[in-house]
Amino acid sequence: MDGGILERDLELERLAAAVRDATGGAGSVALVLGEAGIGKSSLVRALPGILPPGARLLVGQCDDLATGRPLGPLRDLVGSVGAELARALRDAGDRHRVHEALHAELAGAPHPAVLVVEDVHWADEASLDALRYLVRRVHGWPAVLVLTYRDDQLGRGHPLRQLLGVVSGAPRVHRLPLAPLSPEAVRALSAAADLDPAQVYTVTSGNPFFVAEVITAGDTGEVPPTVVDAVLARLRGLTDTTRDALEQLAVVPSAVERPLVDALLGDADDALTAAEQGGLLVVAVDRVAFRHEIIRRAVVDSLPTARRITLDRAVLSALTAAPDADRSRIVHHAAAAGDAQAVTRYGPGAARDATRAGSHREAAAHLRLVLRHRDRFGPAERADLLERFAVESYTIGDAGAAVAAQGDAVALRRELGDLRALGADLRWLSRIHWWAGDADAAQAAAREALTVLEQAGDEGLLALALSNTAQLRMLSDEYAQAVDYGERAMALARSVDDTAILAHALNNVGSARWRSGDPAGQRQLEESLRVALAAGEVEHACRAYANIVWFLLDDLRLADADRFLTPAMDLADRAEHLGFLTYLQVERALHRFAAGDWAAAERFALLGTDVFPPARCPALTVLARVRIRRGTGGGGELLDRAWRIALDTRELQRLAPVAAARAEAAWLRGDPAGVLAAAEPVHAQARRLSAPPHLPELGYWLGKAGRAVPLDGSGHPYALQAAGQWDKAARLWQEAGCPYEHAAALAESPDPADKLSALLTLDAMGALPLARLVRGELRALGVRHVPRGPHAATRRNPAGLTSRQLQVLRLLVQGLTNAEIASRLVVSVRTVDNHVRAVLEKLDAPTRRLAAARAAELGLLG
Repeated sequence: MDGGILERDLELERLAAAVRDATGGAGSVALVLGEAGIGKSSLVRALPGILPPGARLLVGQCDDLATGRPLGPLRDLVGSVGAELARALRDAGDRHRVHEALHAELAGAPHPAVLVVEDVHWADEASLDALRYLVRRVHGWPAVLVLTYRDDQLGRGHPLRQLLGVVSGAPRVHRLPLAPLSPEAVRALSAAADLDPAQVYTVTSGNPFFVAEVITAGDTGEVPPTVVDAVLARLRGLTDTTRDALEQLAVVPSAVERPLVDALLGDADDALTAAEQGGLLVVAVDRVAFRHEIIRRAVVDSLPTARRITLDRAVLSALTAAPDADRSRIVHHAAAAGDAQAVTRYGPGAARDATRAGSHREAAAHLRLVLRHRDRFGPAERADLLERFAVESYTIGDAGAAVAAQGDAVALRRELGDLRALGADLRWLSRIHWWAGDADAAQAAAREALTVLEQAGDEGLLALALSNTAQLRMLSDEYAQAVDYGERAMALARSVDDTAILAHALNNVGSARWRSGDPAGQRQLEESLRVALAAGEVEHACRAYANIVWFLLDDLRLADADRFLTPAMDLADRAEHLGFLTYLQVERALHRFAAGDWAAAERFALLGTDVFPPARCPALTVLARVRIRRGTGGGGELLDRAWRIALDTRELQRLAPVAAARAEAAWLRGDPAGVLAAAEPVHAQARRLSAPPHLPELGYWLGKAGRAVPLDGSGHPYALQAAGQWDKAARLWQEAGCPYEHAAALAESPDPADKLSALLTLDAMGALPLARLVRGELRALGVRHVPRGPHAATRRNPAGLTSRQLQVLRLLVQGLTNAEIASRLVVSVRTVDNHVRAVLEKLDAPTRRLAAARAAELGLLG
């Protein structure tokens, strides 16, 4: 029997064991993952047969909506759960109430509950927030949380990645990746249908659903290229009435509630019965759904555009006629039907619903649809919509959309002549321009905001504009000016009793003082955090957290930084402030890089390589420095990208790390001139601005390249190394928890024993370039038995793959199956299975596709 078929039974048994454990309060999370049609829904449908007596099965479905339905999968539970949870879900604006009701529903039951949420890759942000809440707590409940998702559709910035990161830290997690059927299994299944198994396998690639559809059709014809052909072959045997009903239901990307079915189809029981008997629909008392999402999509894809628009208009008409219809669904079908009037009527409200539920991506999507028809609104209302869209885009980290929308809002405010609104919008525009990495535009908008608001007579908005200017001065290392503007803002904020603005201004003043070496700065910055948290000002609290962590990392206080990072990321995660969450993840990358955990540093940095510039620049720098220190190549191109971003920001906190990384790379390749070219201009700029965090490392590299620089009395380890005090520097690096820097300082000792000790650390970390230099120094000192270092096969790649694993990886990337790889390498399939498992584990990749992407990033495919 094929392994793919046997594994379904094993996976069911693992779920059954998890439910048995949950009976005693040992709850867990089960991840069922794989491509579309791989059998995730089939596994869920088999769950009732393995549940113990008394266990409850609750199933919710995420929908493929253009603008997601907030808490959609949890709302599916209404009718199967208690009254309190049902009421909380109907009024989804209070997320805490929903979470507490979920807790009461799952934690207090006498029998275990299995909550299944299918297709989590389509989940809206409010649902993801609820799932994060459950993941963090379910281990102590009599419950199992089963999440199904398509792992081959998760790009770097996919919101599900944040949830999976939380799951990875849960106490009990069961990963159930579903594999396709092998050619042997397809051959066995095809035999009864008298089909060519090779053709069936070619068409389906072993996808169980595709296989089943082709076999049910009974004829591959001209080898149908997609499953659409298999589904359409089955539709041809149905009556026109049944096909019309299927087409109407197919444009609804979710299970269809019975009242909506009746409104759309009328008396269509015969049609539904025929479709159910044909294995296309699942009909329940309260709803109708396609047996598999791919069937629905196949039907939709087969429709002419004009027909699809007509069907969406029918759904739109039914939804708008129903009381309390979900506005997000109305907007989806209005957009699909091309009904601009409905989009503009319901879209703003749908966006507000999404914002209330914490689904900022969905709110932005609704507003984006509405603004396609902006001419239907008057100037003031249009400006309000643009402002809302800009803020939502800023919140989710879409800097480009935020800048464009806020710029348009400012232009409208100029026309309207409302100084107060214009000044407020200019302040926001300044902030958003900084977020987008454009320092000059941010400064220009800040100056104009001050000018306008000084005339407008609103002291609160003027205080915020002053604080915004203080922030920009602080980021430009102009600390005295930052403190001056910030203290004026603080005084005004206190006079109007605005704690949000006070938190903002405290942040900037504290940051400026901390960066200039004033110990009072940290106290003020932490006060800013306390004020923001007490006032419920999430953005200001996230910014305070981000600055505290950044400065602690600059001060090499890694343990203290970690203490702030965890609650910071939790806050940004819970509040769906995706921009700050990404920024904090990049700070986590900086933390792990300093701690020598380069694999984790890369994982977190990769989350920031395609986002807004202030996060992208350090993310690219971390990735580059890992490659430079490992000697794997590609670091220079990453640093070039980071440097272009840093130049636009004009900030030393971006420029200096890139310059230091370029200097280090030049030194490791034996290029002193390259060291000088990289470090000298930025070092001079740092000296002009008296920017202490950046001087020691840049000065150290200049000294290595033979350039005399004034001795730095800061006591920083790099300053001590530059002064020849390698032993004191090594001790400080070790105390800070920075193993690479500790080894590099130790390697500067004239004692071969110290160099050998450093070499052990460098070899263990895979730091090939510096290890090579240290080996050369040892040989020059006459040391006869210099350790050779790691085995050549693992030394050539940062993932630690053996030569055989590299062979398997490269064949896997070419798309070969395990059986084909075994044939190519003349080994058993079982041996290849073991190698593939090891490769995926070492690359931290759950699927072959992600393994291929990871291998390309690490330069393993050359």
